[in-house]
Amino acid sequence: MGRTMMTDEQREVARVHIKADEKVYISDHPLIHNKIAILRDAGTNKKEFRELVNELAMLLTYEATRDLLVMTTEIVTGMNVKAEVQKLSGKDVVIAVILRASLGMIDGVLELLPTAAVAHIGIYRDPETKSPTRYYFKAPSDVAEREVFVIDPMLATGGSAIDAITQLKYAGCQKIHFICILAVPEGVAALREAHPDVDIYIGEMDEKLDENAYILPGLGDAGDRLYGTK
Repeated sequence: MGRTMMTDEQREVARVHIKADEKVYISDHPLIHNKIAILRDAGTNKKEFRELVNELAMLLTYEATRDLLVMTTEIVTGMNVKAEVQKLSGKDVVIAVILRASLGMIDGVLELLPTAAVAHIGIYRDPETKSPTRYYFKAPSDVAEREVFVIDPMLATGGSAIDAITQLKYAGCQKIHFICILAVPEGVAALREAHPDVDIYIGEMDEKLDENAYILPGLGDAGDRLYGTK
């Protein structure tokens, strides 16, 4: 998928639809907004940036896992009393990491879901065409039987997210969610069109893409800021 650019009028129409879309969740939590504000700051160093990305991943995962299936079971409490409690049911979920920037989110997600399996999807954006190029895919052999959460800090053109989810569907996955810290209307619209069944969880919705398909106001290149490669 190539570069997706919208006019201001198209963005405004997209924003209206996105706000009314039950498959799209945009956080209104003050802690998330405060952490994103610090994350955006060019003066935030690598250590703090990594910590914030992990914390944001944890907070957004908390929201995204609200509807996980549970079962009722009986235990004996510390008061030596029997009690019926709710525990997660079914197979452990899979967290799908889009290399490389998503690696900065995985520890935060695993803090909440320590028994989750992790799939790795290698995609990079061609600097000229802005299109996704595949180079790696590794997932659990039974991934088709599990609920999958795809994580990526940024939803810009939507190309990488769309391609990653497409690969997961080729592997047989049926229940897929997408979690990101920042998004723009172009990316959300593209992802919704390509995969209308996927729930999208967003920390903040930004204004637009620039001529190089980077998010504005954004925070810069998440991978470079995580790993000091620029």
